[in-house]
Amino acid sequence: MANDLSDLITQAEAARIRNVSREAIYGLVARGKLEVVEIGGQKFLKRGEVEKYTPGIGGRPAAKATKKGGKK
Repeated sequence: MANDLSDLITQAEAARIRNVSREAIYGLVARGKLEVVEIGGQKFLKRGEVEKYTPGIGGRPAAKATKKGGKK
């Protein structure tokens, strides 16, 4: 599938669009949440993919409930 070059943006541009740090974008790329297109050694992202990305629920998973009181 051919990429439309006008739809490609840098990771810095993606960070401005999403109003996050460049490091946050790098993290999404590293975790495979955003696809990278490499051209001439430079990495680009698809604008449409960046704009429609929705983050999952973050944070630590809830702890399982434990019984209080213990053994007697």
